[in-house]
Amino acid sequence: MAHPQLRSEDPELERATRSGLPSLVLAALGVVYGDIGTSPLYAFREALRATAGTGSHRDNVLGILSLIVWALTIVVTIKYVTFVLKADNRGEGGTLSLMTLARESLVGRPVWVLVLGVAGASLFLGDAIITPAISVLSAVEGIQVVAPGLSAWIVPLTLTIIALLFFVQRFGTGGVAAVFGPVMALWFLVLGVSGAIHILDDPAVLWAVDPVHALRYATSNAGTTITVLGAVFLAVTGAEALYVDLGHFGRKPIVTAWFILVFPCLLLNYFGQGAFVLSNPEMATHPFFGMHPDWAKIPMVCLATAATVIASQAVISGAYSLVRQAMHLNLLPRLQILHTSETHSGQIFMPQVNSFLFIFVVALVLHFRNSSGLSAAYGIAVTGEMLITSMLLYVVMLRIWSWSAAAAAAVVVPLFLIDAGFLAANVAKFADGGWVPVAVACTMGLIMHTWMHGRRLLAARTKTEEIPLSAIVDKLANKRPLIVPGTAIFLASDVEGAPTALLHSLKHYKVLHEQNIILSVVTATTPFVPDEEKIFLVSFNPIFSRLVITFGYMETPNIPRALALVRKLGLKFDIMSTSFFLSRRTNLPSKKGGMPFWQDRLFIALAQNASNATDYFGLPSGRVVELGLQTVI
Repeated sequence: MAHPQLRSEDPELERATRSGLPSLVLAALGVVYGDIGTSPLYAFREALRATAGTGSHRDNVLGILSLIVWALTIVVTIKYVTFVLKADNRGEGGTLSLMTLARESLVGRPVWVLVLGVAGASLFLGDAIITPAISVLSAVEGIQVVAPGLSAWIVPLTLTIIALLFFVQRFGTGGVAAVFGPVMALWFLVLGVSGAIHILDDPAVLWAVDPVHALRYATSNAGTTITVLGAVFLAVTGAEALYVDLGHFGRKPIVTAWFILVFPCLLLNYFGQGAFVLSNPEMATHPFFGMHPDWAKIPMVCLATAATVIASQAVISGAYSLVRQAMHLNLLPRLQILHTSETHSGQIFMPQVNSFLFIFVVALVLHFRNSSGLSAAYGIAVTGEMLITSMLLYVVMLRIWSWSAAAAAAVVVPLFLIDAGFLAANVAKFADGGWVPVAVACTMGLIMHTWMHGRRLLAARTKTEEIPLSAIVDKLANKRPLIVPGTAIFLASDVEGAPTALLHSLKHYKVLHEQNIILSVVTATTPFVPDEEKIFLVSFNPIFSRLVITFGYMETPNIPRALALVRKLGLKFDIMSTSFFLSRRTNLPSKKGGMPFWQDRLFIALAQNASNATDYFGLPSGRVVELGLQTVI
């Protein structure tokens, strides 16, 4: 299958693309691999802790290392790098992009694919609250190794770093992002070098590449295998980031960074930790920081903290991007989006999302107080999302790549079973903290369901009261009211019907402008729409025109900028003598029919807290007229 070229509205990204692969590989290190790159801080340690008091120490270490090696190989290298990264939607990746791609390929756009997409997006947000908490906390815990007397300061210092991280979001990350790549490159090099040095402590640890060790461990320790698998999975959390950030860098830089630096350095570090604890069993509680010499411990704590802040930043930015996609696909209400860069369209700040994440991350740190406790909460959301990715990948293989059912099943079924096994292992931690991301995901799923269902009911109610646009145009052509100078643009959600704002304007003002444009904004199922395909314009008569502007779901819907394209089609107007007419709808709960009363109230609350259309579409506030109406849903 030939994949479309990466499209971007970002001049910086285009310049980076022209400057060559190395710069994109370096940038990808700072954004894509932060989460999986900081897993050595806690993954091996937690797996060892799960085996405490059972079996031979050497067999346990070799078995755990073998499980980690093959988890990284199968889940990341085979599943994501080899297959999932090829399932791009015009260069974009992520659960919602994959859902859109799969749904468009099926006849009738079945609802079950939409449900999978909503579930995957909800699970990602459940994971997004845990990554900053566990990453920063695990790095700061290095203080216990350097200065045990400062252990009481771990939580306060973690909260301070997290508070600063979320506070600086409003100022943008452009300047800081420039150092993300080099810092993560240094991090991976240090991981590789420190691990390689300690492999010499017990070179026999390299035999863990033999999967027999993993199988032997699993069969010999049936009682602890589930718990260990849940800990081993921590080594591959962050694999979804490879796909989510596909649109930022393209497949080649992400794959190159994985094979050239990330994968080798992760393996070296895990092997080094294994050899170190084989030679020093008493250091199994903190193998990562313990295997560094005393002079390097403080620099490693500082470097680890920087790496975990970068990992957290990548997750936060990913949450902003996902919520923006969900908004444009009408899965969530419009939320305020602030652009923090004049040239980089991908750098955005969403105050409501930022506050939501900050409150939950702080609550998690205060509740669990250590990374070992948080590791119990980590995993369910990620494994659930990976399972959904496997299902949607099967649809893409069949419908878009034109694979046979047998060939697609031969690839996806083993991956699905592995994902299901990891999910079962993580579900075992539900009572110990796994309920946290599940509760967040269920809440987000309920919000998305309520918003979509409420919008459908609202559209149905509006449809019953709607007058066809053609009838209004014909009536006004035969009996024109008073004509005033200027242009009026009426925003309409329905492409066929007459805008409510137009009807109210005629009712109250009893005048028409000399040029009236009925404008509808449509979101495409592709991430970006070329300028030449954005505009559809048709004139009914000299004073009435229909205009449809189509934006991709990754684009910022800026109407004034799009109207500049309309001039090329011959529609003449002056923005300073143009008025934008919008309907300000007040929703009232219905006593019968529709949704349950509590869900009506939830939908109304979501609508009331949604960003207004003036800000969302970038309209000049001094040229907007809002006309109110009430609707019972």
